[in-house]
Amino acid sequence: MSKSMVIIGAGFGGLASGIYGQLNGYQTQIFEMQTQPGGQCIAWNRNGYTFDGCIHHFFGSNPWSRLYTLWTELGVMPHDTVDTIESVRVLSPEGKSFHDYYDVDMLEQHLNELAPTDIKEIKQYIDLIKLLSKSDLLGELAMGTTGQLLRMTPTFTRVLKYLTMPMQQFAARFSDPFLKQIFPLLVYSWPTTPVIEHLVRHAYGSNNAIQWPVGGSGEISRSCERRYKDLGGEIHYGKRVKKIIVENDRAVGIRLNDDSEHRADIVISNADGRKTILDMLDSKYKNKRVRSFCTDPRNDEANYAVEVFLGVNRELSRDTSAFILLLDKPALIADHACKSLSMQTYGFDKTMSPEGKGVIKVDVISKYSYWKQLHSDKQKYSDEKKRVAGQVIAELESHFTGIKSQVETIDVATPMTWERYMGGTHGFSNLPNRHPSLLGKLENSLPGLANFYFVGTWASAEWSLFGSALSARKLITQLCKQDGRAFTPSNKD
Repeated sequence: MSKSMVIIGAGFGGLASGIYGQLNGYQTQIFEMQTQPGGQCIAWNRNGYTFDGCIHHFFGSNPWSRLYTLWTELGVMPHDTVDTIESVRVLSPEGKSFHDYYDVDMLEQHLNELAPTDIKEIKQYIDLIKLLSKSDLLGELAMGTTGQLLRMTPTFTRVLKYLTMPMQQFAARFSDPFLKQIFPLLVYSWPTTPVIEHLVRHAYGSNNAIQWPVGGSGEISRSCERRYKDLGGEIHYGKRVKKIIVENDRAVGIRLNDDSEHRADIVISNADGRKTILDMLDSKYKNKRVRSFCTDPRNDEANYAVEVFLGVNRELSRDTSAFILLLDKPALIADHACKSLSMQTYGFDKTMSPEGKGVIKVDVISKYSYWKQLHSDKQKYSDEKKRVAGQVIAELESHFTGIKSQVETIDVATPMTWERYMGGTHGFSNLPNRHPSLLGKLENSLPGLANFYFVGTWASAEWSLFGSALSARKLITQLCKQDGRAFTPSNKD
């Protein structure tokens, strides 16, 4: 008789757990508090505009990477995609621009024209990209065999120091002031990001393995939902899990807010880890390591906490997909002195807006605590969201002339938006308070509790769709091994 599973949350980890569970003979059910799939991989409609809350760079969008196999197993690929020529474009107040081309030759020529005194350093940088472009680093790490990983040892040796070197340190090698200024911003404007993330992004981009999936996050999540249902899985929407039922230190099911119980042999949580551990399990299964994960993450440091979405009566198809606007002077927005604004435009995807119009998403750095305090007064909270949107629009005027009169729809997502929608803590930034590169991975179980497992960010310590999906693939592989059966990743011959 096949074992049964209940899965908490229809985010990517939960959907992938259901898909691989169904493929391997487990009887699965997913319980999701919201009315649609995807978790953080979600988009929503406002007055005909689609606002995408998740995808920036979709890795593994063609068969060059092993990640494509992962996406085909989950029903995500094949999917209509749009090529992105640049990773990002940086614009200065003086009109100077940097185009972070994926084409390596175009990038090298452009850099040499911008900074002819840095030709030697530029050549070394380009050589690193070319080196990594020969290897499917993420795919091999995710799904490669031991032998395949060993064959990558020479590449690992060459890039080892870039695993922890921050972008701001890497930028110091250039003598050109403009390159020194912009390089720390090239990965989501976060100067402490390890250089390896930037290099890998370019390696995949140069192999056309980073593309935009038409329809964005919403369509990607619905593709997984269709795959899961086609395999016989059940999703129960509008069902919030209140407790995980435990008997004799074994997870045996879940209890919903309506006090109905659903029993199963295995319980999997794709929900926020702190809520799962502290609330659903009443803080009973913790050791020193687990307790450290449940403390406030990152000491409430400033991060990309706010997203300002604008639906504009403006044609954006000729604009690049990602911009960084350098400001002529710091602007105090959401209690943070912003020296630049990072944004995405979606003119390349006609499904995101009405004909002849477009969507702009601007990421604003702020702190969780700032919005948590404001949220106690709903009027102040609402007023601040409007003020932030107004400030952002005013700053955009330097590039998008006339944008203020073209804005038709505004939506502002804060940490409290994500906390409400996801039912977790600390908004979108809900990872444990350890950096993934130091952590490696989290255990997918809790001490002293049998038949319970995590998937998603709390099992992978990564902010990536493939990381969440892979955590589920690894878990079902682990369970199949425990049950003495061969893991089946697909129902295709």
